[in-house]
Amino acid sequence: MQFPSLFSLLAVQGLALTLSSTQAQDTSSTTQHALPINTLTELAIATPSANQAFGMADNTELIYQIKDAGGKPAGELRQRVVTLSTTERKESKKVVVPENITTLKSGLYSNKNLLVRLQDLTFRSRRDTCFTDGLADLDADALRRFRDRKMAYSPAPVAWPNQPTVGTTLPDGGINVQVSSSVVNIATVSTMLRKRHVVSGPSALTTPAGTFNCYKVEAVRESATVPRPDMAMRTSVKQVDYYAPGVGIVRTEIYGKNGKVAQVRELAARNISAE
Repeated sequence: MQFPSLFSLLAVQGLALTLSSTQAQDTSSTTQHALPINTLTELAIATPSANQAFGMADNTELIYQIKDAGGKPAGELRQRVVTLSTTERKESKKVVVPENITTLKSGLYSNKNLLVRLQDLTFRSRRDTCFTDGLADLDADALRRFRDRKMAYSPAPVAWPNQPTVGTTLPDGGINVQVSSSVVNIATVSTMLRKRHVVSGPSALTTPAGTFNCYKVEAVRESATVPRPDMAMRTSVKQVDYYAPGVGIVRTEIYGKNGKVAQVRELAARNISAE
């Protein structure tokens, strides 16, 4: 099962989740250093768009490599812009601001190029902030035990300011899923990014897609299954995102309970189709 020619023009493959034990190990596989002023023009940095989120255009495609804890390829994530639109968002009785909406098809593929999961995502931008879809952060494995049940999704968009400030705290974001049968609620399953804060940046980060000027954003990734209010199964680990304004998320590291990197997702290509 594959996208109908959705990514036929792309030669880059691989989507990967890696784990590393210390910050030193993280930087050993990723080039990150202070940014000399005279090299700014050499970086593959997009200027934040006044319109769509992360400067995306029609047919923009993002390819992410995923690596496992041992640094081996674990698949590929392919995202493609499907529609671009603009609407108005009412913030108060007297204040209405334009909101730009980008819808994407997001496909997770195995190493054998088999489709594992397909999602429709919505990115937004308004004022000086872009928002990714909280659905993209869902721990899909937590829903496997609830197959064939009704699911109501309530995403909380994840905010990414166009001009981050080191030391500031960012709003929580993620997804809540209400699982039910035809007669009763069964459980609430959620994946939330909490205690998000901008740790450092900007500094240069090199990936297969190029070199980007990134801010390091740390968060607590909390996954929970709550069958009833007095019973909850929760897991909290660290997540680190490397965010380039005008480009989006360049690299994501998810750590395990042992404090070592368990998964890495890294931008391998950012292309605009000729279609």
